[in-house]
Amino acid sequence: MYEFFFEKMAEKIALTSGQQDIIKRYLTPKKIRKNQYLLQEGDVAKYAAFVEKGALRAYSVNEKGSEHIIQFAFEGWTISDLHSFMTGNPATYNIDALEDSELVLISKSAQEEIMKQIPEYEVYTRLQITGAYMAMQKRLTSILSLSLEERYINLTKLYPNLIQRVPQRMIASYMGLTPETLSRVRRKIKDK
Repeated sequence: MYEFFFEKMAEKIALTSGQQDIIKRYLTPKKIRKNQYLLQEGDVAKYAAFVEKGALRAYSVNEKGSEHIIQFAFEGWTISDLHSFMTGNPATYNIDALEDSELVLISKSAQEEIMKQIPEYEVYTRLQITGAYMAMQKRLTSILSLSLEERYINLTKLYPNLIQRVPQRMIASYMGLTPETLSRVRRKIKDK
C-alpha cells in the first residue's frame, strides 16, 4: 500500500525509507464507491485525498440545482476543499467519486506533524499547492482569452483520458457550458 503515493512524491522530493515509514503512520487508506461522497458542502474537510486509483470531482450546486464542477482528480492527483481543510470552516464544495476509487487520506493535524518531523514534506506540500494555484491561473486565463473550441482542444490535449472517463455533461459543467453548447463546439471542431 502507498507505493504510488510515494512514487508521485518522489517526482518532487527525495525521502529515505525511514521518512516514508514515518509518513505512513499518518496516512489512512480509504475506498469509496462510484457516486459516494468524500465530502459534502457544509461539512468540514477533515482530509486531503490522494487518488491511488479512480476518479473524483469537486463541485458546487447553485440555488437552481445546477452543478458547477471546479476540479476532476484522477490517479496521482490530490483533491480537497482547500479552504475548508486549511481553516476548519464549512466546505463550499461537494466531492464524490466518478468511479470506484482508492484514496490515501491525510488530516491537517497529521500533515502538520509530518512537516515538523520531515522538512522535505513541507517542500512537497508547498510544491503541490503552488502547482494547483498555477493550474487554476492557467484555467482562468484560458476561460478569459480562448474561444470555446480552443478551450476544448486544450482540455483534451492536457487530459486525454478525460473524454473516455467523464460524461460529456460533466465536461460541459467543468467548462461552464450547457451540454448542448458543448455538443455544438465538438461538432464545429469535427467539421474543420
